[in-house]
Amino acid sequence: MAKCDICGKKPQFGKQISHSHKLSNRKFSVNIQKVRVKIDHTIRTMNVCTKCLKSGKVQKLA
Repeated sequence: MAKCDICGKKPQFGKQISHSHKLSNRKFSVNIQKVRVKIDHTIRTMNVCTKCLKSGKVQKLA
């Protein structure tokens, strides 16, 4: 599932509005990256959103 393991962010749902103002359902996906992370002296692969990576909540390994 597309969910951030750090902050718990997941897809949200809303409406898509056409030019004629017809409404249809749509999904706003989260930008999830699978990265190698060092937590508690162990290296793990986690699903992390780009906002957590950018803010420095997680240190990405090369």
